[in-house]
Amino acid sequence: MPFHVCNGASLQCPFGTTPSIFVVVPKNQMLTSGQLAANVMDHIPMVNVMPFGMCTSPANPTVASATASAMGVLTPMPCIPNTPAPWVAGAPTVPLAGAPALDNVSTLMCLWGGVIQVVYPGQTTEQIP
Repeated sequence: MPFHVCNGASLQCPFGTTPSIFVVVPKNQMLTSGQLAANVMDHIPMVNVMPFGMCTSPANPTVASATASAMGVLTPMPCIPNTPAPWVAGAPTVPLAGAPALDNVSTLMCLWGGVIQVVYPGQTTEQIP
């Protein structure tokens, strides 16, 4: 069974140069293993999803511009995630604050082309179906 994702989880984007730490704000009012528990609506850039170091996606306008200025040589730029849609799919049988709880097999799409994944859920004692 997958693990419930919580505050402090580690995320990775294939176009990012470093992992990111996931932040859960205390709006859900539920804990898992002593940390704030997440649901699929915890996808807001710079609130829940922090930067992944430098972005290497050519779909990112800042990377495309910098690459064009460097005569076509891929030029990474600072990562500012663009994640307007919720995580897919979560655990629909486990509602948390009106939305499915977030499990570690869910993914999050970035508009710059990355599929963000959970590398470490933040805890390894609470599983959800």
